[in-house]
Amino acid sequence: MSELRDVGGPEPPGAFRHLLSPLRIGRATIRNRIVSAGHDTTLPTDGTVNDALVAYHAARAAGGVGLVIVQVAGVHESARYTSHMLMAVSDDCIPGYRTLASTCHEHGALVVGQLFHPGREIMESQDGRAPVAYSASNVPTERFHVTPRPLDQLEIEEIVDGFADAARRLVRAGLDGVEVVASHGYLPAQFLNPRVNRRDDAYGSEPQRFLREVLEAVRPAAEDRIVGLRISLDEHSHDGLTPEEALAAIETVCDAGLLDYVHVTAGSSASLAGSVHIVPPMSIENAYTVPLAQRVRAVVDVPVIVAGRINEPQQAERVLASGAADACAMTRALISDPELPRKVSAGQADSIRACVGCNQACIGHFHAGYPISCIQYPESGRELRYALLERAAKRRRVLVAGGGPAGLKAAATAAARGHDVTVHEAHSRVGGQVLLAERLPDRAEFGGVAINLERDAEEAGARIVLRSTVDRQLVEHERPDVVIVATGGIPRRPALEVQGEPTILDAWELLRGAKLPSGHIVVADWPCDWVGAGLAVHCARAGRRVTLAVNGYMPGQCIQQYLRDLLLADLHRLHVTVTATVRLFGVDDDTVYLQHTTSGEPVIVEDVSCLVLAQGQAAHDPLTDELDGIAARVVRIGDCLVPRSAEEAVLDGLEAGCSV
Repeated sequence: MSELRDVGGPEPPGAFRHLLSPLRIGRATIRNRIVSAGHDTTLPTDGTVNDALVAYHAARAAGGVGLVIVQVAGVHESARYTSHMLMAVSDDCIPGYRTLASTCHEHGALVVGQLFHPGREIMESQDGRAPVAYSASNVPTERFHVTPRPLDQLEIEEIVDGFADAARRLVRAGLDGVEVVASHGYLPAQFLNPRVNRRDDAYGSEPQRFLREVLEAVRPAAEDRIVGLRISLDEHSHDGLTPEEALAAIETVCDAGLLDYVHVTAGSSASLAGSVHIVPPMSIENAYTVPLAQRVRAVVDVPVIVAGRINEPQQAERVLASGAADACAMTRALISDPELPRKVSAGQADSIRACVGCNQACIGHFHAGYPISCIQYPESGRELRYALLERAAKRRRVLVAGGGPAGLKAAATAAARGHDVTVHEAHSRVGGQVLLAERLPDRAEFGGVAINLERDAEEAGARIVLRSTVDRQLVEHERPDVVIVATGGIPRRPALEVQGEPTILDAWELLRGAKLPSGHIVVADWPCDWVGAGLAVHCARAGRRVTLAVNGYMPGQCIQQYLRDLLLADLHRLHVTVTATVRLFGVDDDTVYLQHTTSGEPVIVEDVSCLVLAQGQAAHDPLTDELDGIAARVVRIGDCLVPRSAEEAVLDGLEAGCSV
């Protein structure tokens, strides 16, 4: 079964002939093998499809994606695992789905909707009370610390009927099919897993029974439309569903003729180690789930979709050419660049804004309860406001001081609107602090942010001048209408009591290659983000004994959970000593003095050879005051306004470019 399954017809030209070829799924055909997989967007506000969600998916459909799989819809009232999910428990859902389907169809994309019950994986309360969760048995979940109630026979029947009723509603709305979610340790997987399913009835002796009953109910309810199954072939958890157990279930339901495709992924919501694989960060290898898909494809006669860090078309083409899968889910790649399929088709693959796997504004926003977006492309999730940039009524001369993320995005946006834009960057490369962030352990891919933003600016028509520092004289000579100040930040140096001649390095010095002394290194981490923990990993990998002193509850407290969990694993493996809830107070030749942030008591770390400061940034703006009284309008953005992350800098740039 190694051949690529297709529908015949003319072969697409060029280097992406597999990726761009159509694929038959059930009785339908998708125009290419690029899939936007189901993912929570936090865009719905009342449990139904709204204008924001329609615009979001329409942007990807217009960009040429073959198949849109819409985020999970609850099939029963007990399925409400967040306050902002879709629900398909009544006919109220049909109008929104109908608008979504017809809009995507107008752009040539097929639409499938996910059918979902989380079982014990309840993420949040609806009203402040701890929720009642349901599962096959009363086995607790490690990640959310929820103990579920075992479902009785009548409740199981209600939920099975709910899957069928939800499928019926989505088909009535005009969707091309449905996908039953058995991935990531959700309810069907809880029944399949004998370590979670400890029942003594037929559902315990026959773990596949629940999934089979669900699909047997959904299949006729979906009429002649597509029925798919999403499943984690490896949950990567200490008590997770094993590949052999998942594969046996897949074979059973496929042999019964219940599926038109299998959507293979990895991970589980039930554990910290497993949940990382729901949205794997950049430190995890690209396309690492392909061997799992290959195992499924070897035993089924329906198309196999694979998901797992496939963020560039070249990767997807290699996967398809190898015969390991029939289509590739490229969800975050399409969040970063909704026009990825169109660019591939037009021979413009080099212009694609590649996802860097930072997880900051996509899954990070979802976990924080905000609509998802992208740090490189903040228009994502904000399509109603930014989908179409209006051309400026009057062409203006715009001078951008600083070629970091904020300045580059401002330049790209203003130039795309028709303005005459020049970026002046004081250094030999644009990118600002991105060029430092990419030097942190396992974050080299983050450098793509600078590459992508620079290309966006140049393709929009902005000019970039390197080794050019902006001052009043330059502004008076250039005579711009608008000056956008994006001069960034500098390392923050806290007030310290210093005695003797201790070795002190700041994060920027270390990342730029400063020599690290031997011996015991203390990293003082104030922001609790990527930097302090990353520097501790860097020092430990260099063979140093490391203490990470954190001004928070834990390292990585302020970053997305999956990134934090991987960092915590690295720190543990490398035997880094973590001292939490402490602030930096002073340092001498061989001792670092800390203070506990709640007790106020001293915490002393001795035998220290070097103190590394990861204390965040301070705003760096030598220009705005100098331009006082100038004729041009002056706008400050990014870290020179107030230090934050690349996400806020790029969004500042978008807003500034739109305001000109």
